[in-house]
Amino acid sequence: MTVDPRYPIGKYEAQPFSKEQKEKWLFDIKFLPEELERSVLNLDAAQLHTPYRDGGWTVQQLVHHVADSHMNAYTRFKVGLTEDNPTIKPYEEKEWAKFPDNELPVNLSLTLLHALHQRWYIAIKDLEDAQWERTVVHPEHGRQMTLWFLLGLYAWHSKHHTAHITSLRESKGW
Repeated sequence: MTVDPRYPIGKYEAQPFSKEQKEKWLFDIKFLPEELERSVLNLDAAQLHTPYRDGGWTVQQLVHHVADSHMNAYTRFKVGLTEDNPTIKPYEEKEWAKFPDNELPVNLSLTLLHALHQRWYIAIKDLEDAQWERTVVHPEHGRQMTLWFLLGLYAWHSKHHTAHITSLRESKGW
């Protein structure tokens, strides 16, 4: 079976609410920084500047992208918890990847992710079941999304980009 290098763990599939699934996804949110950091451990500058696939972002860009994305995610959760069905702000991730801060060492984004994920996890770990049904409107996708859907999406996103890096390492023998 050939794995699509764009989706090494497959595409995100929404799951019905369950306490067991919630704990798994919260675990993914809590431990993403450690997993991502482990995935880039001991990579040199040339390896960090290697695209994970033809036409794809480099490892360095992936790490910075996860920080950009998850800063937005944290804000989306807090807005969704404090406002009634708010419209969230999309962002142009490909444009963000072109900013000069993406040339900074990856440890800066990893440090940011450690702090951000600790705050994010603490903010959401004890939500009541009904709070997971709160909604936000994503104008880019033209639909409402529950916080439950977003939890799964960002848990998947965490594993998705980590898998890009670990798959590249495996294929290159790093």
